[in-house]
Amino acid sequence: MTHVRLMTHDFNSNVGAAARMSLSEETRRRWLALGGGALLSVRAGGASAKRPSGYPRSYEALEDQANREGRLIVYSAADVNEVTELLTAFRKRYPRIDLHYEHMASKEAYDRYVREVGAGKPSADLVFNSAMDLQIKLVNDGYAQPYASPEKPFLPPYAVWKNQAYGVTAEPIVFAYNKRLLAPADVPRSHDDLERLLRTKPRAFAHKVTTYDVERSSTGFLFFTQDEQISHDTWKLLRALGGTQPRLYIAADEMLRRVSAGEHLIAYNIMSSYALERRAVDPAIEVVFPTDYTLVMSRIAFISKDARQPAAAKLFLDYLLSREGQLLLARRFMTPIRIDLQPQRPHADPEDLRAIHVGPALLANLDRIKYARLIADWKRTVGR
Repeated sequence: MTHVRLMTHDFNSNVGAAARMSLSEETRRRWLALGGGALLSVRAGGASAKRPSGYPRSYEALEDQANREGRLIVYSAADVNEVTELLTAFRKRYPRIDLHYEHMASKEAYDRYVREVGAGKPSADLVFNSAMDLQIKLVNDGYAQPYASPEKPFLPPYAVWKNQAYGVTAEPIVFAYNKRLLAPADVPRSHDDLERLLRTKPRAFAHKVTTYDVERSSTGFLFFTQDEQISHDTWKLLRALGGTQPRLYIAADEMLRRVSAGEHLIAYNIMSSYALERRAVDPAIEVVFPTDYTLVMSRIAFISKDARQPAAAKLFLDYLLSREGQLLLARRFMTPIRIDLQPQRPHADPEDLRAIHVGPALLANLDRIKYARLIADWKRTVGR
């Protein structure tokens, strides 16, 4: 796998932190062209921050241990550009910790972590991934260590499992469409609307709808199986979708780019963070929060049982969950999961939200026989 390494050495210079870590459009294009992960390695020096307000006095010992460790490795499916501000702020708070943040696809992060741990090689101290089911499988299989974060009281009960798996975001799953090209009367406001539209106008929407390839995308598989659990009408929608010969991808950015260009008109089952960020800068894109139900997914973080820098990993997890960290993620349209923060607008009606719980129920569809059957049924229905 190809990586891009960005190094910053002098954190006491007169150059601003944002400028030092800002990612140019040229750099982002190079990352996309590489088609692989990106490694951000941040070296730092200087004095440590004070204990966060409201944390127990014993937290100072944890910070001291993390400073002695002096290093942190994170594997994540969140693109570096999405979390640059958060990483910069964490580095400011804990300047003695060298943070190595490596971005890769959800399934790649899972496979690589399992392979490295199995071989006894150094691996991630913390794994942060949007494939909720794969994260829960790792926790269930004994790869995580427990940690009672001081931020836990500010999280909804569904967001924490065994003090090991922590939901960090609460991101609705939406439709996106090209508002310049899709007739207002055709804009689907619900899953039923979308099924009816595609069933009654298959020729008009031939090749004009896009969604995840659930065979290749762990995130897409998660959304598909959660839809299927909530509504048996999901199969009706998939049959209607198959009648349009949809175009399938593994990356939301690619789907949104093609919808904006007019190659497709509707993107089905997109994480709101990607769709809303594109909407903010692209006048062609509009977003729908389905009114019959809106799935809400969480990017899950856990600390590795074999972490070589466990204290630093705990500091990073706490910062992800902190009010400050959540607000920084929200600036990139990743909806906060904290109960004391309001989601940014636009947002779904709270009555329509159906949160995917962080817990063992996510394991059911990963049974090999059931997984194979679901994939086969999906391929047959969608027409692959």
